[in-house]
Amino acid sequence: MSECVFCDRNKITTDFVYEDDLVMAFMDSEPINEGHILVIPKEHYLDADEIPDEILARLMIISKKVVAALKEIYKPNGYSIMQNGGAFNDIGHYHLHIFPRYTGDGFSWAYSKENKAANKEVAKIIRDRIH
Repeated sequence: MSECVFCDRNKITTDFVYEDDLVMAFMDSEPINEGHILVIPKEHYLDADEIPDEILARLMIISKKVVAALKEIYKPNGYSIMQNGGAFNDIGHYHLHIFPRYTGDGFSWAYSKENKAANKEVAKIIRDRIH
């Protein structure tokens, strides 16, 4: 594994907002909106399905607290929590983005024009794998 910037706390150059024995939360160095925070596990993982349940639960508990703080401080119209997995994880270390959202803030999801329909067969395959 190549050297991971998130695995060495000293290489994280932004301000921390939270840290315990399992997770850390700190300001994003390239924020989408002011208040953009990253929440990460201290141990190195790429994807959610690799993370032990205890750590994954802690990530979500801290995310909830971050959301509450952002709502109180910024009074946004809403917020986004997102995580990019696999090849779309540009850091290579699991991280949740949490940031306040405002009507007209310019952030959006991009969709292709291709028509996609959810279907019963795919839902059944996924259901069978989850149970």
